[in-house]
Amino acid sequence: MATLTHHESATAEHLELSSNTRKKFIWLILAGIVLFIVGVALAFFGGSEHAAGHEAASHASAHHGSPIWIKRILISVWHSNIFFLGLSVVGTVWVAINTVAYAGWSIAIRRVPEATSAWILPGGVILIVVFLLNLWHSDIFHWTTPGIMTPGSESYDKIIAGKSGFLSVPFYLIRTVSYLVIWWVFTERLRKLSLEEDLNGGTYYFHQSIKTAALFLVLFAVTESMSAWDWVMSIDTHWYSTMFGWYVFASWWVSGIAAITLCTIFLKQAGYLRFVNSSHLHDLGKFMFGFSIFWTYVWFSQFMLIWYANIPEESVYFNQRLGGFDNAYTGLFFFNLIINFAFPFLVLMTRDAKRQMIMLKIVSIAILIGHWFDFYLMIMPATMRGNNGFIIEIGTALVFLGSFLLLLTKRLSQASLVPVNHPFLDESIHHTT
Repeated sequence: MATLTHHESATAEHLELSSNTRKKFIWLILAGIVLFIVGVALAFFGGSEHAAGHEAASHASAHHGSPIWIKRILISVWHSNIFFLGLSVVGTVWVAINTVAYAGWSIAIRRVPEATSAWILPGGVILIVVFLLNLWHSDIFHWTTPGIMTPGSESYDKIIAGKSGFLSVPFYLIRTVSYLVIWWVFTERLRKLSLEEDLNGGTYYFHQSIKTAALFLVLFAVTESMSAWDWVMSIDTHWYSTMFGWYVFASWWVSGIAAITLCTIFLKQAGYLRFVNSSHLHDLGKFMFGFSIFWTYVWFSQFMLIWYANIPEESVYFNQRLGGFDNAYTGLFFFNLIINFAFPFLVLMTRDAKRQMIMLKIVSIAILIGHWFDFYLMIMPATMRGNNGFIIEIGTALVFLGSFLLLLTKRLSQASLVPVNHPFLDESIHHTT
């Protein structure tokens, strides 16, 4: 983003995105498409990213649902979209929490989380389309298999049938659309109030934002947990965890903070956000440090309770990921802990590290990569089983990343990067820690 130009008037700052920067994002999308095509070709023509020991799993999967390459396409799109959709809504959650908390320090970077929320609408559309495509062969959600809840049917499953009141396609779609509409409406409302405050000043918009943010947080607390059950946990239809809503939120939340931090640093290094100082970066670093520990706490609590109880219908989740399918996921299981806990914990432990842009950039990128793999671990073992891979999935992620960056920078350029009439702006400008 070094090719960005800088224009300012009074305290306002306006991002002007150069054509070279847009081209970089488009090249990122094209690179993802090429990688995606290579991965699909390997899967289609029988190539494997793993040893021949997984051929049996491939053969078994091919007789249930779509061909392997189609199944992997659907699942990889679902996986990356869930990750970016959660990361996006965290931008709105960040704005809402800081609003109801009367937090002054974060106002200088407020437009960044407002912009990261730009993926909610396209992400929601993609989510619904992929779910509808899944209904053809039940590639992602086993509970959508025709006859699975019908007694006497060849595919009847008594346990899944017992969940038919919740896991029905119409009710699922109603819930999903409700989550997305709530998230999008409140995102747009908070954004509109913020922009109108820029134009008109006064405290009216600030107080309206508090009311809007408070209501959103109540609704989000419910819809986030339910979305985690629907979009991720119901993939493992027999398995359940009462902590799973918190676990998904922790992964989304720390990823969102990492994205906000990374975007802030890039803008700062390009000559923008002149009011952002080392104290703002320090606070962002503390959030990443603290919530990496929080994610680990939730991860360990879920793992420890399931391991200690050793109930088969609960422990199957970790048996698949830790040693299952010829150790297809074992290395990734431990890598997940290293990159999402040990690395940010050790690197950001000192005060100085939290105030250095290079250290924050490295940790932010590591967290984003790490939690993308975290969602990979949540989704792939229950769908692809031992027939997993990475080429299609990484290619898909690059396409989503490039598209996300195009929308993010477009929204950043549509308004001043500084909320010029926010009543707490002066406090943020003089923020020190």
